[in-house]
Amino acid sequence: MKYIVVLGDGMADLPDEQLNNQTCLEAARTPTFDALAKISEVGLCKTVPQGYTPGSDVANMSVLGFAPEKYYTGRSPLEAVSMGVKLAEGDYALRCNLVTLSDDGKIMRDYSAGDITTTEASKLIADLKPIFSKYGLDLHAGISYRHCAVMHGGGAGCKLKPPHDITGQPVKDFLPENKTLLAIMDECKKLLEAHPVNSDRRAAKKNIANSVWLWGEGSKPKLDNFKTLRGLKGGVVSAVDLVRGIGIAAGLEIIPVEGATGNYDTDFSGKADAATDALLKGLDFVYVHMEAPDECGHHGDRAHKVYSIEQVDGVAARIIKRLGEEKFAMLIMPDHPTPCALGTHTSDPVPYMLYTNTRKLSGNCKRYTEKEAATTGIYVL
Repeated sequence: MKYIVVLGDGMADLPDEQLNNQTCLEAARTPTFDALAKISEVGLCKTVPQGYTPGSDVANMSVLGFAPEKYYTGRSPLEAVSMGVKLAEGDYALRCNLVTLSDDGKIMRDYSAGDITTTEASKLIADLKPIFSKYGLDLHAGISYRHCAVMHGGGAGCKLKPPHDITGQPVKDFLPENKTLLAIMDECKKLLEAHPVNSDRRAAKKNIANSVWLWGEGSKPKLDNFKTLRGLKGGVVSAVDLVRGIGIAAGLEIIPVEGATGNYDTDFSGKADAATDALLKGLDFVYVHMEAPDECGHHGDRAHKVYSIEQVDGVAARIIKRLGEEKFAMLIMPDHPTPCALGTHTSDPVPYMLYTNTRKLSGNCKRYTEKEAATTGIYVL
């Protein structure tokens, strides 16, 4: 028996006036999802426990079966694991976003600096490292706008706000109270403003990376081994350091996919094929994570979120077709909602669909949507 999770990050949404009061999931053309809904169990699932921020860290851990109440130590440590950053006891990792602030530095314009390329970002991070070192922190380059800093011997000692939660808002009320982090941010602004990478982006009328934003603090992760817990040899397909880090910390194999970007331009078919190949070559379980719907939700990009959901539908179809007569069960769901109208995550329950080719399940829906899932009366904590 094989097991697959097809995870559309942030795929759930709210009824949207710009989509004729449909959600993106309702507006999308999803022939595979809709066919499966007629022979699958569909319901709602609460992935974010009470009192926890609805981040992809907490929600993806929940979907993988790691109760955040027991295992969660912060977001950035999981990303650090994926990047090969070694954390000692007493170290604290921080996500370091390259962001775009307004010209006067008062408003958070773009949490991703216009989805800056990894090549551009690596040049910026290389030049920012000495500033972090001056204050006793290490800075490690990641992918696109996502990077990692490490504080030794203690944490920030204050609440740090995710930049995607304050898009379009003044930053003054969300700046860290930690004087070291504030000093780092101030020095980075001065360097970034005149950096050649930003000069080129400015000339190309792209959002510039004119500041760093530090958040997501946490200590060394302590997940149990997935195979020990479940008796299954598993793997993860994802372009996102956070999800790859969860996989590594849990002893899951990281399955590479050339052309995976973590956005709507990712190689969806490549992800489906990589997952299927891994299953056919001996893995029992694969977690196929697609970040694109979440990124589009944060940007309020309804058209590309709908497109991304349609591609996730295609991933499920491709895996099912390629597995052929192999016995398997497939769980399709988001980790959390990322409504386009809000531009950030919510803690609302998400629709899930459980399908197996070994038998018909309840078949209680005509389509796989938030509204249909709510009518079944099935609710999983």
